[in-house]
Amino acid sequence: MSTPAAFAPLVENRVFRGLWIASLAANLAMWMHDVAAAWLMTSLSTSPVMVALVATAASAPVFLLGLPFGALADIVDRRRFFAATQLWVTINALALLATLTTGTLSAPLLLLLTFGNGLGLAMRWPVFAAVVPQIVTRDQMPQALALNGISMNLSRVVGPMVAGALLAATGAAAVFACNALLAIASFVLVLRWKTEPRASTLPGERFVGAMRVGLNYAAQSPRLKIILLRIFLFFVQVAAMSSLLPLVARGLVGGGPGTFTLMISALGVGAIFAALMFPRWRARFDRDQFVRIGLLVHAAVTSLVVAVPSVWLALPAMVVVGMAWISVANSLTISAQVAMPDWVRARGMAIYQTALMGGATAGSLLWGQVASWIGVNGAVWAAAGFGVVVLTLTRRLTVEGGREIDFSPVNVTAPPEPQVAVAPDDGPVMVTVEYQIDPARAVEFAAVMQRTRRARLRQGVLSWGLFRDVAVPGRYIEYFVDETWVEHLRRLQRFTAFDAELRGERLAFHQGPEPPLVRRYVGDAHLPAADLPPVH
Repeated sequence: MSTPAAFAPLVENRVFRGLWIASLAANLAMWMHDVAAAWLMTSLSTSPVMVALVATAASAPVFLLGLPFGALADIVDRRRFFAATQLWVTINALALLATLTTGTLSAPLLLLLTFGNGLGLAMRWPVFAAVVPQIVTRDQMPQALALNGISMNLSRVVGPMVAGALLAATGAAAVFACNALLAIASFVLVLRWKTEPRASTLPGERFVGAMRVGLNYAAQSPRLKIILLRIFLFFVQVAAMSSLLPLVARGLVGGGPGTFTLMISALGVGAIFAALMFPRWRARFDRDQFVRIGLLVHAAVTSLVVAVPSVWLALPAMVVVGMAWISVANSLTISAQVAMPDWVRARGMAIYQTALMGGATAGSLLWGQVASWIGVNGAVWAAAGFGVVVLTLTRRLTVEGGREIDFSPVNVTAPPEPQVAVAPDDGPVMVTVEYQIDPARAVEFAAVMQRTRRARLRQGVLSWGLFRDVAVPGRYIEYFVDETWVEHLRRLQRFTAFDAELRGERLAFHQGPEPPLVRRYVGDAHLPAADLPPVH
């Protein structure tokens, strides 16, 4: 495959091209804001703590509110939600511009508005991550996600450069005005995206319930749990170099502020180059190999940078670090995307981003403390050793997971019309399924039912259990509980090809001329609610 294959989604998919440009504009505005806000804070406060809090205010919303915004992105129309994020960023930039030009901007207000700008990122990231698989083919998804990485790294290089030039030429007001224009341009591009409305006769999910289901899905998906563990531990490792980079640059022979900027730029250049080469590399390596090799290369090269303190070695080394970083991050992002169906994708990617940010935050705190004990070089070497130890201990964990799971939607027969009056919010709803199997196959049946348990819980049931009849050998009753009648119907709409395959495996155990008997019970509203039975 040639390098132009990396641009196939941009060239061949008009919708992706428009949204990618919108995302690039939004990322540029984000980086420009962060640079300008940090510089502006130095003129509003002499406290180092206030200056450091600018970065905290910018990233905290993603960590604190990623899941709620992911739940919203799965509940509401994603096009409108995406557009709303850009409208929010526009209003935030205009508020900053107005308070700055009128002389009413204070240090606490700057932190508040920086937090508001971070809210825009927290809202935008999960919805954009969920939209990409909708608008590109499965074959083009690796390239599309790599192009998203290019957008982030290109904006990381260009955004600070543009912000620095505007700060030097005209001041911070010009940066915030430019941010508002970029946000408006992104807003217009998103509005031009025409989407197909989701076909559902059911009311939208409740906000809290949607978050619960998202967490349930992550907890009951073995593959997604491995991916979340991988991304958390990887960002703990890489946080040493990213958080200590200013001190690493200062420790180089002849190093200084200019060296720090060049090292950041080299990191971005390496990430962009690797993203362009992904189509060729992925023909030779699977995602597990990308993760393992990238992790080892990152550990080795960052150790070399601090071991040989030369600017001429550090700059090409940072290019390789950027290549290793995006190789691991992109592979894990692809694995997370294909591990989830569309109905929960925004919530799932928000949980993924929270794990990523949690790893970066924990790593920054950890390696900063280690650096205070044994020095910057020792902390970078310790982080590299940490990465090697983690890789050794988790060598059996795979993010590839064998064959890909087919999460394409499958239509299922609706349940029979209730013979008694049932309101949408009536509940809880208990479903029982009776199986008659060959007792000699009980162990095999139990293994399939364990997978069934995880699948039911991922779909949103509150409780699940399996019981065997002590009077009739081979007779089993499965039960599961939905929160309300409408949630029971909604779960049927989440049925996928994977669920259909699993149902076929269950039915293969059942004996008798009739299929397993299914009964549905609704909680009596006139009686006090009973405690739900435990999950077995």
